[in-house]
Amino acid sequence: MSPANQNNGGEPITAAGIEELKAELAELEGPRRIEMADRIRVARELGDLKENADYHTAKDDQSLMETRIKRLQSRLRMAVVVEADDSGDGRTFAFGKTAEVLDEGKGETVTWTLVGSTEASLADGKLSAESPIGQALMNAEVGSTVDVETPRGTKSFKVIKLVS
Repeated sequence: MSPANQNNGGEPITAAGIEELKAELAELEGPRRIEMADRIRVARELGDLKENADYHTAKDDQSLMETRIKRLQSRLRMAVVVEADDSGDGRTFAFGKTAEVLDEGKGETVTWTLVGSTEASLADGKLSAESPIGQALMNAEVGSTVDVETPRGTKSFKVIKLVS
């Protein structure tokens, strides 16, 4: 069963992912809001608001920041923490776990952690468990190879070892 099916419709996320969301929200709601208010105040003091580019830019940035805050609040409300599955013998690549995976076509080894879709970031080694590759690797045992159909053909990935 995929993490999305385990949490009654909520958004699956790791415990680390929830902490990252909370930290970003605290930063935006605290120090960043204060900085933005100061920036708008300074821009206001520059004169006529109709032709004040600094003021309009600051207000646009404030709007973007408030939108980000609302999105983070919504994600936190919908988030359901899914713990790493430790029920197996420690040889299965599951949600919340990190593994070294060999892309057999490229001959490259990557380290991925299976996470919820909203915390996925390949640049940070976080692979969405809901992606085609994540679904194929979900619950794969160490040493096993999985094939994934992609628009560019079939790709093969081998789980080399679990890191955590």
